[in-house]
Amino acid sequence: MNIEIEREEDGRWIAEVPDLPGVMAYGQSKKEAVSKVKVLALRVLADRLEHGEEIPELRGVFAVPA
Repeated sequence: MNIEIEREEDGRWIAEVPDLPGVMAYGQSKKEAVSKVKVLALRVLADRLEHGEEIPELRGVFAVPA
């Protein structure tokens, strides 16, 4: 799953997983935002699996652009 990262005007970083609508997290650093969004994405995927919902096909778990 791809992770998109942006820096907000206030200096915080926001990371988002576009394949999972609503899965986004803020951090004071790029690393913190990416870490938080990975945790959230895994929780969302686990919840969907537990409830028999569809999840995106995974070729790898996460990809963060350089």
